[in-house]
Amino acid sequence: MTGLSRFVSIAAVALVAAGATACSDDGNKIERATGPSGDRSRGDVRTGLGGRTQEQGSLFGPGGLFGSKSEKKDDLGGGSGVAVNAYLWRASLDTINFIPLVSADPFGGVIITDWYTPSETPNERMKVQVTILDRELRADGVRVSVFKQQTSPRGGNWVDAQVDPRTNIDIENAILTRARQLRIAGGS
Repeated sequence: MTGLSRFVSIAAVALVAAGATACSDDGNKIERATGPSGDRSRGDVRTGLGGRTQEQGSLFGPGGLFGSKSEKKDDLGGGSGVAVNAYLWRASLDTINFIPLVSADPFGGVIITDWYTPSETPNERMKVQVTILDRELRADGVRVSVFKQQTSPRGGNWVDAQVDPRTNIDIENAILTRARQLRIAGGS
């Protein structure tokens, strides 16, 4: 790259950066925020593009990419870094702790177990998927899917079998009960 073309490239980048800064006429000014009654008790709040406060956020929604400070304080698990309700997450892990895990994604809220064969029924095996649907501790905040297989009479291969629908509900209820116990023990 010649010296002139390098200079032109650097100048072009500088002009684009200067243009982006100039587009924001209120980019870094300090603004007094008022409370609901019109008082100015909240103090100075730095605003960004479009007059949004840092508390409102702007990157990928109201909390920004990583959540707002108030969301982190309100996290129902005490700031564990989990993107779903921490009580439901911990309760799910506690409830299915006898089954080996294949994956556990705390940000997506999905726990998938490996196949488990109970010693009482060696010709059956089951697999569980727990999905946590909410950041709040709610009855509809967890969904369980149980998959079951049995050995076929001929050949001994594993064949999908019908799961009693009540099984999913029973595991969901056990998770919710454990989550309530954890919340009570946590003092919230």
